[in-house]
Order: sequence, then structure tokens, then C-alpha cells
Amino acid sequence: MPTPIGHAMAGVAAAWIADLVPGDRAGRTAPPSASWYRRAGSGLTLACACLATLPDIDLVWLPWFPRQHRTITHSIGAVIVVGVVAAIVRKVSDTTWGTALHTGGRRVRHIRVALMCAAAYATHLLLDWLGVDNYPPYGLQALWPFSDAWFISGLDIFRQTARRQLTTPAVIHLNLVAIAQETAILLPILAALWLVRVKALAGLPTELAGRDHAAK
Repeated sequence: MPTPIGHAMAGVAAAWIADLVPGDRAGRTAPPSASWYRRAGSGLTLACACLATLPDIDLVWLPWFPRQHRTITHSIGAVIVVGVVAAIVRKVSDTTWGTALHTGGRRVRHIRVALMCAAAYATHLLLDWLGVDNYPPYGLQALWPFSDAWFISGLDIFRQTARRQLTTPAVIHLNLVAIAQETAILLPILAALWLVRVKALAGLPTELAGRDHAAK
């Protein structure tokens, strides 16, 4: 299964793809003079990167999680929960701090943020489904709570990684090779998305200014 680095990169990709969907994207724009952090989408993009790694929290035993890896947290049920929670958090923040641009756009923005966060989380399921799994039961319970079946693609695009004995030379080599492969696959995708996204968002201020001018 992929490493947290690969999963985080996929989460960023999900956020940037969402930025290409037409709609209320003004909050995602930043001038060329802004920092790379702001131009990349600031905290929301960072949150998507973190959400993409979150399903592996089931590797740490908690009372409300099963001991078995790749079950509840690696499911469509968890994706739905993340989307709902993201929408609630966004709505509360808009109400408390007034971060929405205008009242009429709040509902759209809540939906956009919810879908973006849910998609980022779902990338973890996708990468695991595409990866090698040498430990039965193979794959993940992707359709929980609707099904307890285990799913894996068999395409083996991403290498098997190790999470035990992390300081041993063999495990270090195994994980470094996996990271290199994930980077080779995902970094060109991120670079292409960055270029397309920057061009797409750059036109928004001009469009908004044109609309305001017409309204006057």
C-alpha cells in the first residue's frame, strides 16, 4: 500500500482538481505576488493533504476502531462522514467569522468544500485499491457499511510498504523505493494540475471585475 507521502500528494491533487470545477472559486485565488502557500490554496489544500492520509489512523488502536486495518476508515461510509463534517465545519466558520463572500454563495461554498474534502479522503481508498497488498485479507472494505466485501484491483500500480521495524536497512530501502515510485507517478500529475489551475484561477478576478462593472 502507498506511503503517507503518496497519499498526501493525491489529496493535494484532489483539491486542485476541485478548483477547476466551475462555481464559487473566488476564495481559492491569489495574486502572482502571493506566497506559494496561498497560491496553492492555503489551509484548505493542506487540510486535503492531511485528510488523504487520515484513513491509516486505524493502524493506531482506538476503542472505537477495529483492530483490523483497511476496514471502516477505508470505506465509502467514512468518505460520507468526512464530507458531512467538512460541510458543518465550513458552515460554522462562515457563521462565526463571516468568511463567505456573500449570503447567496454560502450554500454553494459549503457543498464545494464538503465535496473537496470527501474527494481528498477518497483518494486514499483509490490508491490502496490500486496498490500491492501482501497481507490477507487483501484490499479494503470499500463499500462498508453497505457491504463487508474486500476489494482490490490487482493492478499493483503502487508498491507494498512496511510500517514495522522502520529503522532497519531493508525496510528503509523498501519504503524509499516506494516513495520514489509514487513521486514519479504523482508529481507530473501535480505539476500539470498546477499549471492548468493557475491559468484557470487567474481569469477569475477579471471575470468578477467585469461583472461588477456591468452591474454598475
